[in-house]
Amino acid sequence: MRQVVLDTETTGLEPEAGHRIIEIGCVELVNRRSTQQSFHRYVNPGRAVDLGALEVHGIDDEFLATQPPFQDIAEEFLDFVSGAELVIHNADFDVAFINGELGRLELTTGDIAQCCEILDTLALARRLHPGQRNSLDALAKRYQVDNSKRELHGALLDAQILAEVYLAMTGGQASLSLDGDGDRVRAQALKAEPVDRDGLRLVVPSASAEELVAHQAMLEALAAQREAPTLWERVDSEDSQ
Repeated sequence: MRQVVLDTETTGLEPEAGHRIIEIGCVELVNRRSTQQSFHRYVNPGRAVDLGALEVHGIDDEFLATQPPFQDIAEEFLDFVSGAELVIHNADFDVAFINGELGRLELTTGDIAQCCEILDTLALARRLHPGQRNSLDALAKRYQVDNSKRELHGALLDAQILAEVYLAMTGGQASLSLDGDGDRVRAQALKAEPVDRDGLRLVVPSASAEELVAHQAMLEALAAQREAPTLWERVDSEDSQ
């Protein structure tokens, strides 16, 4: 199974208000393991970055002016993601921006869902952790994924962090390492060893008289508090019938 973990950075929050993508970062997983293949491009949006967005990702207009427009990287991007399941945190946001960019071009693909399946890790996290914070930072902390380099948002770094969070959250290996020898060593270390039971005697101690008296006193106190026999007393009564 091929998956592409994807994140974007943008000039603002609303594609319908003319905001644009300025960075795309993707990392590839095949059968839940990293291939070490990635796609990372900065994009000239043809408009200014909002101050609020700049404070989040730190990517300024001067730098973006030297980057190619989306139309110049669109074909390469689609080649990389086509046929994969896109793993995105808060997928509605990124998909809306991607489709906004695709819709400006004369392409047969105007909706990314036409060539990819979409998996929203925010929706998944909300099902797994209802009532809790499920931001990428919160999930990284919960699943002990190192995000210490994330001083500012960045599409490729966030995609790498999300990949590890996703693998941990869905119960698989959380490391993106391709060290096969290391994996074999860890597997051997975890291999169950048979236990020699010859001559093994299990000691089952009996309760002392004092312990039995104390236990009965506790049952009577619980029964008096509940104004009903305890479970132990009911079981003993049923066993004696």
